[in-house]
Amino acid sequence: MEAFLYVVLGAALMLGLAWLRSRKLGFLAQRSPDYSDAGGPRFDLRHHLNGDIVCEGVIYGPTGRVASRFVGNFRGEWQGNSGRLAEHFTYDSGAEQTREWQLSLGNDGRIRALAADVEGEGNGDQSGPTVCLRYKLRLPEDAGGHVLDTTDWMYLAPNGTIVNRSQFRKFGFKVAELVAVMRRKEIV
Repeated sequence: MEAFLYVVLGAALMLGLAWLRSRKLGFLAQRSPDYSDAGGPRFDLRHHLNGDIVCEGVIYGPTGRVASRFVGNFRGEWQGNSGRLAEHFTYDSGAEQTREWQLSLGNDGRIRALAADVEGEGNGDQSGPTVCLRYKLRLPEDAGGHVLDTTDWMYLAPNGTIVNRSQFRKFGFKVAELVAVMRRKEIV
């Protein structure tokens, strides 16, 4: 009985340490104020997500291996603090996907985001060279129809390129991760 107790306590300790690490040292530990005083250009949705944008990236599955690659063509349009971001993705499988975000930016940097495949309302903020958005993404039925908790960080590089890293979780477990770059589309 005593050995069993040690095993249970050891397992509980390991789970507690894993949780603490992910909440205090990992991706989810980031907070917008961490970046408020960062140098370089400041991220402004109305400027950096405006016009024609190309996006290229990969999606990692739960094992950490690349599950999909994609290219996206976006079109952002803003009127004051209200914006629309139309996204069209083409995946390496040949599948295509579209999404249209309705974005609202408060004078305090807070963001409200709506899209057809987002449950409820996404919320976030822009701070220094970053934007963070959290929302519940509903997958298409052919992908299981699951609703995933999404944390989406965008980091503005000094040349205007946006580096995007997103994690998708179900019941607190990471099931996918996305890494992409976005940049203004070159007019030829």
